[in-house]
Amino acid sequence: MTIRVLIADDQDMVRIGFRMILENEDDMEVVADVRDGISAVSKAKELRPDVCLMDIRMPGLDGLEVTRQLCGPGVTDPIKVVVVTTFDLDEYVHTALANGASGFLLKDAGPALLVEAVRAAERGDALISPQITVRMLEHFNKPQQNVVEQPRESLTERELDVVRAVARGLTNTEIGAELFLSLSTVKTHLASVQSKLGARNRVEIASWAWRSGLMS
Repeated sequence: MTIRVLIADDQDMVRIGFRMILENEDDMEVVADVRDGISAVSKAKELRPDVCLMDIRMPGLDGLEVTRQLCGPGVTDPIKVVVVTTFDLDEYVHTALANGASGFLLKDAGPALLVEAVRAAERGDALISPQITVRMLEHFNKPQQNVVEQPRESLTERELDVVRAVARGLTNTEIGAELFLSLSTVKTHLASVQSKLGARNRVEIASWAWRSGLMS
């Protein structure tokens, strides 16, 4: 299956570079590249790509607002967005994930990580630049009584193990190896956790884990 990607960035060289990297992959196709936020929203809704790579600082609408419009809370038919930016600011990371982003990547992360972020988003996983993952989650998601939403149903001990692993940034394969579970069992646990937490993806699962104090 070909992963259809839209690129939104106001720098021509960035769009050209990303296009070259992605189209060098046999399973990826760039369906459009745009230089401003308004075009990003309209093209994404028109073309329905599998994944959007979204810069933050763009004319018209910034990438955080575009992300909210495409996959934020309340969006009935969300489009997956990976935010890719030069700016390593905690506020940006927090807002991007709160607005529904399926990943957050720095532009200097390199081609391999860019490709993996697209693949992760397409399959329902999420990838965040390793150097900011723990820092962001620990800083913004301190346990706050009466603020952290409680699960609709209590998580089992095994589900909590899986949640902790997700919060540490492990992939499904790595979780299976660490907990001695098959890949299908990991996916079953994750589906159950998402249902109980009302989470849309593993980024929201990880965020809940840190905010609830599970990672203390």
